[in-house]
Amino acid sequence: MQNRVTHSARGSGGLRIIGGRYRGRKLPVPTQPGLRPTADRVRETLFNWLQPVIAGARCLDLFAGSGALGFEAASRGASEVLLIEHSESVIRVLAANARTLGTSRVKVRRAEALHWLSGSAEPFDIVFLDPPFDKNLLGPSCDLLSGKGWLAPRALVYLEAPVNRAFVALPSDWSLIRDKQAGQVRFALAAVHKSGAAIF
Repeated sequence: MQNRVTHSARGSGGLRIIGGRYRGRKLPVPTQPGLRPTADRVRETLFNWLQPVIAGARCLDLFAGSGALGFEAASRGASEVLLIEHSESVIRVLAANARTLGTSRVKVRRAEALHWLSGSAEPFDIVFLDPPFDKNLLGPSCDLLSGKGWLAPRALVYLEAPVNRAFVALPSDWSLIRDKQAGQVRFALAAVHKSGAAIF
C-alpha cells in the first residue's frame, strides 16, 4: 500500500521510479488520505536485495496503493506484475499510470486482498506485502499466502510495518533473510523454503 498511515502524503503527491527501464519517470499518486509511496531509500535498498532475481519474476503487489513497488518491479525487468487494490478511485489512477508507461507487464485488479487470497491460487516469485499500518492484516495475509499455493517454491516476500510494532510470527517455512529500519518503518525480506534451499 505504501502506506496508509495517519499523516498525509509527503511532497507533491507524485511517485518517481528510481531504477530500470522507466528510471526518472514521474507518475501521479492517487488522492486518498494517508497514502504515500514507499520512500525512495527503502525502495532502493529493497531492489538492491532483489537485483539477482527480479528479471523475469512474476510479482504480486497485494496492497498496491500508489503502485510504487509494483511499477518499480516492472521497470527493473519483472515479467508480470499484478496490482491488487480495493479502492475504485485508486484503481483508476493505477490503470492510467500503467498506460502512461506503455507497459503490458502491469495488470491491475480491483479486489479486497484477503478475499482475493481466498480464491484460486497462482504462484508468484515475489510478493510485496505492505498492508495498512492501522489494520491487522499482515498476519492473515502471510497465512493465506503460505497455505493456498500463492508462492513459488523459492519465493521471496517483502514485509513492511511500523518500527514500533513487532512482525507477526512467520509461517514455519519462511525465514527472514534481510531486515532493516528506515525512520519509523521496518522492512524485511522473507525467503520461502518449500523446496530446496532459498535463493540467497
